[in-house]
Amino acid sequence: MAEVAFQEVEKVYENGFHAVHELSLEIRDGEFLVLVGPSGCGKTTALRMVAGLEEITDGELRIGDRVVNSLGPKERDVAMVFQNYALYPHLSVYENIAFGLRLRREAKEEIDRRVSWAAQLLDLEQFLDRKPKQLSGGQRQRVAMGRAIVRQPQVFLMDEPLSNLDAKLRVQMRADIAKLQHDLETTTIYVTHDQVEAMTMGDRVAVMQSGVLQQVATPQVLYDTPANLFVAGFIGTPPMNLLEATVSANGGVSIKLGGTDLAVPDEALKAYPGLRGATGRTVVAGIRSQFLHPASERPELPTLQCRVELVEALGGESQVYLHVDATAVREGRHADQDVVEEAGAGVGGVRPNLVAGFPAHIQLKLTEEIPVAIDVSRLHFFDAETGEPLR
Repeated sequence: MAEVAFQEVEKVYENGFHAVHELSLEIRDGEFLVLVGPSGCGKTTALRMVAGLEEITDGELRIGDRVVNSLGPKERDVAMVFQNYALYPHLSVYENIAFGLRLRREAKEEIDRRVSWAAQLLDLEQFLDRKPKQLSGGQRQRVAMGRAIVRQPQVFLMDEPLSNLDAKLRVQMRADIAKLQHDLETTTIYVTHDQVEAMTMGDRVAVMQSGVLQQVATPQVLYDTPANLFVAGFIGTPPMNLLEATVSANGGVSIKLGGTDLAVPDEALKAYPGLRGATGRTVVAGIRSQFLHPASERPELPTLQCRVELVEALGGESQVYLHVDATAVREGRHADQDVVEEAGAGVGGVRPNLVAGFPAHIQLKLTEEIPVAIDVSRLHFFDAETGEPLR
């Protein structure tokens, strides 16, 4: 096992495309770190640089106590699990798992021991004689994991290994991979565009956009205190609601949001003291869906007048897509989970711009005008031009 450290690492391709910008990041010994971001953000390029599959343009990359910039993949003592499994179709499960050990000329007894250990760990013992085509997607992925872990490398590298699985199997495999990494305590870098995977699996999560590291922190810190507007709009399911608001001072600090004046309480001002100096300016106010409530259930809170555009029943609760008279900010939104975008113009010809989580027993009609209670103490505030938090 070993630490992995990027120090101002750059990647520029021959065509001039700048894929990674001055990446400085340390992955601790035994840590499970997830690199997450939208397609094209540089996360897979960063992973491939660790594997030695991409050359580094500038900077320094260390694995353990070695600088590996000039080392080939075989010299780095890392194992990679790919999106497409990369199994040999003509070999059995046993032979696929043992393939790397045979290349290293390990003794037959040692190969048998390690393959048996991996098969037991991954619940593959009954499949060792089968060919990959006889396995399900989840079983193939476990074979790919087995081939990686029998090598007992210093670092595991995983490039979107669950993207080809169905939704139910992805949930199970997320838990299996997280438990496996916890048991083995091997330093792991896991790449995904799915921030649900990132938030549920990683000890820490590194968010990237356009080749630039935006924030690295534990999942809860990312969720509660995003470093900028992009992270706020990317992390969370559904993403944080982001709306333009105007700041004013009437004996205190207030914002005009959706045609309503909302006094900003001391709790929010303590977290975002920069709001005090933003009087007269337009800022971006962010609120998570769980802090928007039916007005009847939180009568002590101020309300926004909203129009119901879409209701998604999820069993225990409903996600309600609303329109409020305010300008939405789309920075950081991940299209695969942004149902607001999929809803188009909505049933009334108006695009929803606010998502709320309501109890399932609340009955709503499409196009209905309703008051929605907002917990103003839970608001986040960002500079509308720079995207930086007003802290």
